[in-house]
Amino acid sequence: MGFMIEIRNIKKSFGDRVILEDISAVMEAGKCNLIIGTSGSGKTVLTKCIVGLFQPDEGDILYQGESMLKMDKHERKALRQQIGMLFQGSALFDSMTVEQNVRFPLDMFTNWTLAERKKKVNEVLERVNLKDANEKYPAEISGGMKKRVGIARAIVLNPKYLFCDEPNSGLDPQTSLLIDKLIKEITNEFQITTIVVTHDMNSVMEIGDHIVYLHNGIKQWEGSNKDIIFSKNELLNNFIFASEFLQDAKQMRMMEAEARKESHS
Repeated sequence: MGFMIEIRNIKKSFGDRVILEDISAVMEAGKCNLIIGTSGSGKTVLTKCIVGLFQPDEGDILYQGESMLKMDKHERKALRQQIGMLFQGSALFDSMTVEQNVRFPLDMFTNWTLAERKKKVNEVLERVNLKDANEKYPAEISGGMKKRVGIARAIVLNPKYLFCDEPNSGLDPQTSLLIDKLIKEITNEFQITTIVVTHDMNSVMEIGDHIVYLHNGIKQWEGSNKDIIFSKNELLNNFIFASEFLQDAKQMRMMEAEARKESHS
C-alpha cells in the first residue's frame, strides 16, 4: 500500500466564503498526484489543509491510516519531518550557497557530523544533475537550476511525502519538461507520495498518474492523464482543452483510440 494520504470530506470556509466543499480523494504512494484547477478553485487551500497549515472545519486527513488532526505535538513534528516541500519560487536563501541551502534541513533536524551531511548533500545534488554547483549562490544560477536545488533540498531528508507548488512557474517549456521528468523519476525511484499543485497542462499530460480537478471548491473530476482525454466533464474539458489546438489534439487521440478498438474487435 505504501505511504498514502487519504482526504475525507474536507470542508473549509473563511468567514462566509466556502472555499472547499466536501472534498474526498486518495493520494497514492509512488505516484504523481496532481491537484489542478483555475485560480481561486481551492487547490492551494486544500494543499495547506493536507500539510497541516490550515485546520479544516470538517473532515479528516489520514497519513497511512492515522488521522493528522488527532496527532499530538510530537506526532505532528515526526510527520513534518517525513514531508518535503518544493515552493513556488524555490524559496532559497540568497545569502547561502547551493550546498548550504540543501544542507539546511539536515542542520535543523539531524545530529549527523558535518562530513555525513556533506556526503548526503553531494548525493542529492548529483541526483538532480547539479554535481559541481555546491559553492554557487542562488543569484548565480538559472531558474531551472534553482528549481533543482529546491528539489534536492526537498528530498535530502528522504521524505515519504513530497509537495510541489507550481513547480514549473516562470520556466520555459523545455526546462518545465525536465523538471517534470525529474519529479516523476524521484517519485518512482523512492516510492514517494508526490502531490503537485499545477495549472500547467503539459505537466497534467506528462506526469498526471492521478489527477484531482477542483472547480469553485468542489471536486469535479478524478482520474489519470489517460482518462482525461475521454472525459465528458464539460468544466474539465473547458479547463484542459482551452485552446483550439488542444481541442483538435483531443479529437485526434479519441479517433486513434476508437480505431484501435475497432482493429482489435
